[in-house]
Amino acid sequence: MLSIWLSFIYADDHADLSFQTGLRDILQDSNRKRQLKSGSTLPVSLTEMKSNIFTGKRPFSTSHSSVDSKEIKKFQLLAHKWWDEEGEYAALHSMNDIRVPFIRDTLLSMSSNYHLGNPLSGIKILDVGCGGGLLSEPLGRLGASVTGIDPVEDNIRTADRHKSFDPVLAKRIQYKSSSLEEIVEESMETFDVIVASEVVEHVADLEMFIKCCSQVLKPEGSLFITTINKTQLSYVLGIVVAEKIMGIVPEGTHEWEKFVPPEELERLLESNGFSVRSVKGMLYNPLSGSWSWVQSTSLNYALHAVKAAAPAQSHATDTLPETDAQQRSATAGTVPDSTV
Repeated sequence: MLSIWLSFIYADDHADLSFQTGLRDILQDSNRKRQLKSGSTLPVSLTEMKSNIFTGKRPFSTSHSSVDSKEIKKFQLLAHKWWDEEGEYAALHSMNDIRVPFIRDTLLSMSSNYHLGNPLSGIKILDVGCGGGLLSEPLGRLGASVTGIDPVEDNIRTADRHKSFDPVLAKRIQYKSSSLEEIVEESMETFDVIVASEVVEHVADLEMFIKCCSQVLKPEGSLFITTINKTQLSYVLGIVVAEKIMGIVPEGTHEWEKFVPPEELERLLESNGFSVRSVKGMLYNPLSGSWSWVQSTSLNYALHAVKAAAPAQSHATDTLPETDAQQRSATAGTVPDSTV
């Protein structure tokens, strides 16, 4: 089994040397521990794995919503487990160690006006697919005014209950059970920042999702996305290993066909008025339970994009109609009779 994992790593043209080495060490340690525990290996057919990899396409959505009803059912079952740091969402808890600084430092680099104690004070953030509030809360602690939305009502109840333990967060964060498209009309160009972390690989209609993000984001506002690339490596490690073998996340959490290559995401963003500023690879170590930045985007990646500035408005006084200009010129050159 280990040789199969490594063959995918070596075959990936995008994986850099440090990424390969680190990932190989993780898999070797994991394999040794698993063999010691079970006393056996788990044979898997490489042909069977690849048969799914090369034929999968992102499902075409005929609905008028970005919400996938199947995804709702999956997350409904886990709504009460969001704040168990060693449970099903342990990897998301530890992801805060890199995604929160990424958001904070990127925003601070774009502005010289911030408070030392509350660096994100005055910034309105929309956390789309907020779940139990794992990312909303640290952003709120940095001073931001956060609105978290999620279509799963039980997720919102969990998030509301948890923020209530902190009076400061209770004032800075508000949650709403809603899809993104449901708030568009009431929130046109309302937010300075949108965060969609580990969300786009679950939506039914990705292009509609991006369009809605553009509609509720202010001109020159920032969009932050973290998600999973659609590669051979992400299938083996994200589905086979993470779900079926190691149980890092519950089986069935992800569908490889809905994973999004960064090139596809960039194309959708740019066609909807965004400029992609940065794309960074991310790697999760299941043994240490920690995330790190890597050059390769073959597995997970983070992206920052900025919405285009509002078009300049022309003012009526800037250009006068030719007849008006001629009249003014004629008037200026005419001497009143009374002065002759």
